[in-house]
Amino acid sequence: MTTLSTADLDPLLTALIQSAEGISDLLFVTGKPPLAETHGRLLPPVNLNLPILTSPQIESLAFAIINGNERLVEDLAQTGSCDCSYSLTGICRFRANIYRQNSNYAMVLRRLSSKIPTMAELKLPPVFYDIIKEKTGLVFITGGTGSGKTTTLAALLNEINLTHEVHVVTLEDPIEFLHPQLKAAFSQRELGRDFYNFPAGLRASLRQAPKIILVGEIRDRETMDIVLTAGETGHLVFSTLHTMSAGQTINRILGMFSREEEQQVRERLAGSLRYIVSQRLIPKREGGRLLVTELLGSSLRSREAMQLGEGENRRFADIIEAGSTLGWHSFEQSLSRAFEDELITEEAAVLYSINKSLMTQRVDVIKNRSMKMSGFSSLKMAEAPARPPARPPRPPSPPSLPPEQV
Repeated sequence: MTTLSTADLDPLLTALIQSAEGISDLLFVTGKPPLAETHGRLLPPVNLNLPILTSPQIESLAFAIINGNERLVEDLAQTGSCDCSYSLTGICRFRANIYRQNSNYAMVLRRLSSKIPTMAELKLPPVFYDIIKEKTGLVFITGGTGSGKTTTLAALLNEINLTHEVHVVTLEDPIEFLHPQLKAAFSQRELGRDFYNFPAGLRASLRQAPKIILVGEIRDRETMDIVLTAGETGHLVFSTLHTMSAGQTINRILGMFSREEEQQVRERLAGSLRYIVSQRLIPKREGGRLLVTELLGSSLRSREAMQLGEGENRRFADIIEAGSTLGWHSFEQSLSRAFEDELITEEAAVLYSINKSLMTQRVDVIKNRSMKMSGFSSLKMAEAPARPPARPPRPPSPPSLPPEQV
């Protein structure tokens, strides 16, 4: 194997990332040329004549990125994959996942934005400003891979940085957005470089006087247990999970614990959970992608559903829609608004919904209402009949003469 240096690797990555606007990921797999994902479509760059990759070539690129890091080499050998960050000086940073598939090497480089997004730029609903006002408890941002969870978290922390004088400790794998020291004080720690594993890093963070803790991702029971403790002991904890809805998030958390612990965990969640935000990136009608969210907060009904479990009258979907006056909203409500505003197609609205039959009904209602409004607007008011011309005034009658003068 011939190991490439960063001097050989950087020109290739630079050409790929500059080949088109809006590239989010670079994919290297055996039997394909390097691929770039743009707005959800994975294609080879059209303006670059790149060869089909072999496993040894990808291995060379991967080890140029690993750059002799013993922990990453050990992770790759023992688990079949490893995560790290990589920088193209003056251009961008990447989050790299290097892995083996079918005995071949492969890797994905996720482009990390150097500019921290704002809540206004992401067009987050106003209720998100209530999230950053919380002082204690748990806030989960959930969704599938590539749904923008890290970007949303960065926007929330950026707003905190602009408005709150607090100490924020982040535990990330790897660090994606570098926050400047503004009103808040940031301590950003990277797995493998600044701490050994999430449970150890999280325990240590509780002794570092934070008001806010960010845990990049919760992957095991031990980390979740410490996160629950942190939320119960005066900290505001932000984290992510790979779940698609509020109900699924609750079930995922409970699934990390034994059946004997379930009721205790339910009580702890009911007491410490503040918000669950689930999100998806939906293809827009005119190209690009639209951020669509579902949000559940804490109320008497939601806490009861957490404690007792969902039932006929305790469904999270119903609780969310009933809380619309508080800014809570379901995917169906968000998708309905986007479809009504003609931002997404009917197919996208149904495809990305949780309750597809309900979404289909709402789409039909919107279409029928639109047709009626269109019908009304096409009607022309009948023209009023022309008014007959005004009659000329009658000449005054001659004065009548007295009989004696006739």
